[in-house]
Amino acid sequence: MNLYIFNETRPAAVYGVGTYIRELTAALRHSNLNVCIVNLKSDKPQIQSEDIDGIRHWHFPAPMQEQRTIDYQKQMELYHRNIVYLLQLHIEGKKNLIFHLNFYQSNTFPDELRKAFDCRIVSVAHFCDWGFRIFDNLQRLRTIWKEDNPDTFGVHLKKSLNDEKLHYSKADRVICLSKYMQELLCHDYGIDAANISVIPNGLHDAMQTNKEDLIAITKFLRFKWKIPSNEKNILFAGRIDEVKGVSYLIKAFRLLVEQFPECRLIIAGSGKYDKYFQEAKDVCTKVTFTGLLEKQDLYELYQIADIGIVPSLYEPFGYVAVEMMMHELPIVVTATSGLNEVVDDACGLKIPLTVHSDKVEIDTNLLAEKILYLLQHPAQARKMGRNGRKRYLQEYSSEIFRHNMLNFYRTLFEHDT
Repeated sequence: MNLYIFNETRPAAVYGVGTYIRELTAALRHSNLNVCIVNLKSDKPQIQSEDIDGIRHWHFPAPMQEQRTIDYQKQMELYHRNIVYLLQLHIEGKKNLIFHLNFYQSNTFPDELRKAFDCRIVSVAHFCDWGFRIFDNLQRLRTIWKEDNPDTFGVHLKKSLNDEKLHYSKADRVICLSKYMQELLCHDYGIDAANISVIPNGLHDAMQTNKEDLIAITKFLRFKWKIPSNEKNILFAGRIDEVKGVSYLIKAFRLLVEQFPECRLIIAGSGKYDKYFQEAKDVCTKVTFTGLLEKQDLYELYQIADIGIVPSLYEPFGYVAVEMMMHELPIVVTATSGLNEVVDDACGLKIPLTVHSDKVEIDTNLLAEKILYLLQHPAQARKMGRNGRKRYLQEYSSEIFRHNMLNFYRTLFEHDT
């Protein structure tokens, strides 16, 4: 099989989708698939290719400024038509050809691919655009969808939903990362359940070490990161963004530090900090913003943190939660979308979202209470961490992911004569 995995230069490629593509590439590296990564809107100045760890990467730059039109949609349709033309020139092995899409492109892109190639098209439902606008509020989504004369916000939301529906309807198969997304695509997008496969993400194990070494490593890392031995560290990792619930976390931490002064909140990730600096100004000496970290640095913080927090208002999967489980971190999460499936009650404490007709909130008192419980019950916290590690190995390891994806690709051609 000849597999072409599409990536694109955009913020999501740094976080969840980028992690997915890297993990998928690594999982398939020694398989019998011919794998190529196609990078669209690349920041490379010209079309070029390179081999990285035995995988071919193609880079196609974004349209030049002077070639862009006022109509963005038409510009993208033209761009993707040109991409298909270039693929025709570059692709040699055209038997059992799979195009694996990871972003909503233009609605004409799948059509152009089918015109040019005998292929299978796979699209991954990593997220829904409306989820970043109204969060995990399906009631509000469905109310707006039924409105005959929505306001400007509703018009944009309905268009976004319509575009996504059309995109997924043109794929041979859609991969969902959770049952939540599968049910959503069936109920609200009208996608046939027979065309949907639920395949959770997987991560390479970064914790392959014995207990004795781990204790020594943890001690060294606390010294390296200048963390006092008596300080308890609460770790958030991800985009500094409203959808990630950072404001609610800071408010909860303000309540927590009054009852447990020997704790520190570490916020690891990039974003627009000004709002959150202001939010944390009265506890600023107890809050550390690290900025965007290299993966190895982040993994070091996982090893020395005491509790991991994922307070998202919308999270179709939740890579960060899996990373924390991998590192045996007890976690506190919101019971939202796919994240509610990733974390079970044995490895984490959950906070229900408070859903109103026009907004979604988190009970900061309850969030502080859950964190305090784990701080005050270290034995229970350690047990949850061990359970999280087991869940990672059973459900979200790279080996499980590799097995599931290889089986999935094979099913795409099983009815061919």
